[in-house]
Amino acid sequence: MAMKIDRNICTSCGECATVCPTNSITPGKGAYQIDAATCTECEGEGQPGVPQCYEACFEEDCIVQV
Repeated sequence: MAMKIDRNICTSCGECATVCPTNSITPGKGAYQIDAATCTECEGEGQPGVPQCYEACFEEDCIVQV
């Protein structure tokens, strides 16, 4: 599974990209995007079961699990 950024909520602040241990988050047109092929949901990183991008995001429901 992977995380996904809702482009309608993303403010392009970049906080999520700075904490991503797999560098799966990149800027897109008007919003950041997560590469599902490389996103590990931070398995083995940080707080168990909580992706670091989700914790770093200031916008509610912007980053969700798909």
